Amino acid sequence: MTHPEAGAAPTADPDAAAVSDADAADAPDGDGADRPPAVANPRRALAVVIGVVFIDLVGFGIVIPILPFYVRSFGVSDAFIGLLAASYSLAQFVAAPTLGRLSDRIGRRPVLLASLAAAGVAWVTFGYAGSAGARFGPVAALAVLFASRTLAGAMGGNIAAAQAYVADITPRDRRAGALGLVGASFALGFVFGPAIGGLLAADAVVARADALFPAFVPATPYSLSSFAAAGMSLLAVAVGFLLLEEPARTRPAGDAPGARTTAIGQFRDALASASLRPLTVAYFVVAVAFAGVQVMFIPYVADAFGYDATAAAFLLTYVGVLGAVNQGVVVGRLSRVVPSRTLVAAGSVVLAGALAAIPATGLVDRVAGGVALGGPGWLTLPLLALLAALAALSLGNALVNVSLATLVSASADDADQGAAFGVTQGASSLGRTVGPPLMAVLYTVAVASPFLIGALLLAPVALAFGRRAG
Repeated sequence: MTHPEAGAAPTADPDAAAVSDADAADAPDGDGADRPPAVANPRRALAVVIGVVFIDLVGFGIVIPILPFYVRSFGVSDAFIGLLAASYSLAQFVAAPTLGRLSDRIGRRPVLLASLAAAGVAWVTFGYAGSAGARFGPVAALAVLFASRTLAGAMGGNIAAAQAYVADITPRDRRAGALGLVGASFALGFVFGPAIGGLLAADAVVARADALFPAFVPATPYSLSSFAAAGMSLLAVAVGFLLLEEPARTRPAGDAPGARTTAIGQFRDALASASLRPLTVAYFVVAVAFAGVQVMFIPYVADAFGYDATAAAFLLTYVGVLGAVNQGVVVGRLSRVVPSRTLVAAGSVVLAGALAAIPATGLVDRVAGGVALGGPGWLTLPLLALLAALAALSLGNALVNVSLATLVSASADDADQGAAFGVTQGASSLGRTVGPPLMAVLYTVAVASPFLIGALLLAPVALAFGRRAG
């Protein structure tokens, strides 16, 4: 999903050293320092941690198509969709720096396994929100939803430990490609997860499950998805327990005098660092900008296109397929010939264009005068326009996020990778805390506004990194 400022003993000039590392990462195919392998079989270790992240993200992706419909089923405002997303991200904001630094101290493996197990508990709780609502009313249902999403968000901070694990076992000159593979595992999770969630929401599957489940286990389109997510988290725990090796690495010698170890203290230190400050701010701004599509995309396609959870799930699967290709192949190859800062700038421009295009897709029929394409009835000009916008969205998102992660890794000492990733992921989580409620409220005022404002927010990121690249 991090450096001297976060609490390790300072070097003579930590900022200068970090800037030097970041510049090395910016050089295409830069030389990485030779060092002994952190694990006996780095290729297998990378495959295992990517597999664990993939399984966990499949579980997360299962729930995404049904979440807005779940909230709407309690008869409350769409603003609660944003608030629910914010509760997850706020918990992740608090937990990510802590889990990242904890993984620096006690190890990557125990942090990953414990957080995955707790996430499984959160998903089971999520599945019982409907039962709580039926018995005690919508307030109780929402309370259960918020509690489960808060716990899941806190455990979602483990991405910092996963990214730090990859940094531990990968030479600096190959980290862009390796971190791209982690991003690809995320994308593949969103290939399979939403598709599975959409299928589990189908009436026939729910009816079959209702006939098989005991009375105390609810069988609804929402509970089936959440129970499947819990099962995937526990599967990830089992795989990690059996196959995940703790890497040998440089560990922090102890906190330097005056170093801050609280989440707020780490953010203050990050913002005081010349190398980490622009990355931390960029993570925050990109997260706020992207919140509109993250939170309101499914309500948008439900309202503008009339899609249900199953149809929306297949759109997310399409985005996931593209994301896997972009993050696993395209960005890795581009990073060998294009500096990371340039990729961040270019990705911000592409992502902004895609965000601005999404609300226009529902108007294509009106502009084109209802031109028929022929073929199956579901194949329409608005759908083709939406698929094109989502393709651009996937590419821009991949360019920005993988390149930012590469720059974060380069800005940190080997002993503090977890802390550095933790603080920047925490900034991203803070953005996803602020953004969703704002974007959800804006959506109730004007459907296009969350997407257009998100596009505008990306302009300073493109300018800042474009200027640095130049």
